[in-house]
Amino acid sequence: MKSTDAQFPIADKQPTKLEKHGDIRIDNYFWMRLSDAQKNAIVKDEQTQKVVDYLEAENAYFDKVTDYTKKFKENLFQEMKGRIKEDDSSVPYKDNGYYYITRYEIGKQYPIYSRKKDNLEAPEKVLFDVNELAKGFEYFKLGGLNISPDNKLAVFATDTVSRRQYFLRIKNLETGEIYKDIIDNTSGGSVWANDNKTIFYTKKNPETLRSEKIFRHVLGTPASEDVEIYHEEDDTFGTYVTKTKSDEYIIIGSHSTHSSEAQFLDANNPTGKFKLIQAREKELEYDISQYKEHFYILTNKDGATNFKLMKTPISKPTKENWVDVIPHREETLLEDFSIFKEYLILEERTNGLNKIRIKRWDNKEDYYLPFNEETYSAGVFGNPEFDTDILRYAYNSFTTPSSVIDFNMKDQSKDIKKEQEVLGGKFHKENYESKRVWATARDGKKVAVSLVHHKNTKLNENTPLLQYAYGSYGHTVSDSFSTTRLSLLDRGFVFALAHIRGSQYLGREWYEDGKMFHKKNTFTDFVDCSKYLIDNGYTSSKHLYAMGGSAGGLLMGAVVNMNPELYNGVIAAVPFVDVVSTMLDDSIPLTTGEYDEWGNPNNKDSYEYIKSYSPYDQVGHHAYPNMLIITGFHDSQVQYWEPAKWIAKLRELKTDTNLLMLHTNMDSGHGGASGRFEALKETAEEFTFLLALENKLEL
Repeated sequence: MKSTDAQFPIADKQPTKLEKHGDIRIDNYFWMRLSDAQKNAIVKDEQTQKVVDYLEAENAYFDKVTDYTKKFKENLFQEMKGRIKEDDSSVPYKDNGYYYITRYEIGKQYPIYSRKKDNLEAPEKVLFDVNELAKGFEYFKLGGLNISPDNKLAVFATDTVSRRQYFLRIKNLETGEIYKDIIDNTSGGSVWANDNKTIFYTKKNPETLRSEKIFRHVLGTPASEDVEIYHEEDDTFGTYVTKTKSDEYIIIGSHSTHSSEAQFLDANNPTGKFKLIQAREKELEYDISQYKEHFYILTNKDGATNFKLMKTPISKPTKENWVDVIPHREETLLEDFSIFKEYLILEERTNGLNKIRIKRWDNKEDYYLPFNEETYSAGVFGNPEFDTDILRYAYNSFTTPSSVIDFNMKDQSKDIKKEQEVLGGKFHKENYESKRVWATARDGKKVAVSLVHHKNTKLNENTPLLQYAYGSYGHTVSDSFSTTRLSLLDRGFVFALAHIRGSQYLGREWYEDGKMFHKKNTFTDFVDCSKYLIDNGYTSSKHLYAMGGSAGGLLMGAVVNMNPELYNGVIAAVPFVDVVSTMLDDSIPLTTGEYDEWGNPNNKDSYEYIKSYSPYDQVGHHAYPNMLIITGFHDSQVQYWEPAKWIAKLRELKTDTNLLMLHTNMDSGHGGASGRFEALKETAEEFTFLLALENKLEL
C-alpha cells in the first residue's frame, strides 16, 4: 500500500503559546478547533473553511492512496454483508401484556420496531419504522423508546447530527399521531409516572453536553413550562432518571467516577418531593433496585473494592441501616444484579470470566449457570417481567455465534430461542480455535490475552496478528463473536484481545491500577503483551498490527510513541490524543467528569503526569508504523480536531516514509455511521488497510 504520486497535505503552522504551571507548550495546530456554531453555520467563516478544506484534503489524499483497493474494499464489504441475515428479527420479549420485536428488512439500513398483544400469533403493530424516519438525513439515530404504563403512548428520542443531543417526541400508538410536544437537548432517556401523562427526562448542558438537570413534563403542555426538578451543580457529576423494575418508584441518580447519590419518589405521585437515599460521599458508590419493602444496593461501602450487595428498608434508606446480602469477595467482582419475584440474579466476574449466579430469596437454591469454553461472554438482558421463572441471557464466544437463551429457574431447563445465523455457507465453528494466554508485564503482573484464529493458520513469525484493546473507565471488552472478523481470520490473521489494566477484567483493582497516576500501566501492559506474542512465535514486528478506538485510540497514540518498532500498522479510531489541552478546557464536552479518570491538570502533579504520556505532546522525531486514523466531524466524545492536529504534527516530525492517513466522516460522530450497512463499509475500510499491508488483496 504505497503511492508514488499522491502528495499528502501539509497543514499550515500557526504557533499558539499555551502556558500552565510555568510550563510552555507551543501548539502549531491549535487553529483547527472550531465551535459548534462554526461547524453548523450555513455560511462558513474563513477559519471554518480553512479547517474543512484541510480535512477534505486529507480525505482526498486517503482516497488517492487507497484508490487501487477500491474494488477489493467493495467486494470485502459485500462479503461481510453476505454473512448477515438481512431480514432478521430479535427474540420477542414480553412487557406489560405485549410482545416487543425489533426486525430488519432486506436492503434496509435501519430497524423496524413492532409489538403484538397477548401472544405471538396476534397481528403485528408497527410502532416505528426507522427507515421512514431517517429519510433525508445523512445520520439518524432513534433511541430512548419508552412505553407508557397504559401501553397507549411512546416517548422516543432522535439525533440527526451524531452529537448525542436528542429531541424527545411523543407518539400515540393507537392513532399513530405524533404530538406537538418537542423537547430538545436531552440525553435521550425518559421515565413515565404512573399517571400516563407525566414524563421525567434529563437535559444536557448545551456547551459541555454534561447531563445536568432533571425536568418534569406534562403531556400537552409546552416544553417551556416544564418544571426543573433537580440541578446537578457539581460539574464533575452527571445525573439521570430511571424507574424501578416494580414501577413503584422513580429514581434520580447522580454519579462521578468515585461517588454516587440517589433520591426516590413514589411513581404514583409525580408532583411529590424526591427523598434522598444516601448523601454523596467521596469514594462511596452505590446503585439501587427495589424489592418489596427494601432497597437493594450494589456498593463498595466499607472498603468493598469488588463491590457487594446490601439492603435497607425503604423507610430508613441511609447507609447506617444497610446490611449485607452478598458479602464482599476478594476474588470476585460483583458487576450487576437483577431482581425477580422468587429469585435474585447476580452477574459476577472471577479470573476474568463472566458468571451468572441464581439464588432463590428463600435460600433453597443457589447455583451458577454452567459455561464450558475457555473464553466466552455471557450476560443477562431483556428481562422486564418481575413475576416469572424465566431468565433470559445471551451467550457467545470468539468461535460461537451469539445465542439468546431462556433459562427456567424452576426446573433448570433451557430453551435456545435464537442462534445467530452466519450466512454464506462458509462458516463452521469447528474451523476456528480460541484460547487464553497470560503475558507477564514488566512489574510481574499477569495480563490475559484472548486469541482466535482459523485452525489452518500456522503460527510463526510470518503470521499477521491484530492486537486490540481499550483499557479505560473500567470497561471490560468481552471475548465475543464477530461475523466481520471472519474476513481477517479466513485470510490467515490471528485476532488478539489484550485484557490490560484500566479494565475490570481481573476485578476493580485491575481498573484502579490503570488510571490516574497509574495510567501508564495500561500502555506498558499492551506493549508487554505485544512482546509476549512476538517472543512466543505468534507473529513478528513485521506482521503485528494494533487497533483501538476512543480511549483505546489514546492507547494507540501512546504505544506508537513508546515502541513504534513493534508494529507494522496501527488503526486509531476517534482517538483521544490531545489529553493535556482537552483536560485543561472545561468547556469541552465531558471534560470535568473525567478528572477522576485521568487527573485534573489544573493540579501541577497531574499536569506533569498526563503530559508525560499525552500522545500529541509526545510526538517525536522518530519512525512510526503505517497508520490509519479515523474520526467524525461531529464527534461529541473526542472532538475531531484532536486526530486532525495529531496527524499534522506526526507529518511534521516523523522520520519514516510509512503511510499516514486521516479519514474524516463529515456526517458522523463518535459511533461512526448510523446505518448498519454504512457501518460495515467503515469496517471494510479498516480491514482493507491491514490486508493491503499484508499484500492479501485477494478474495
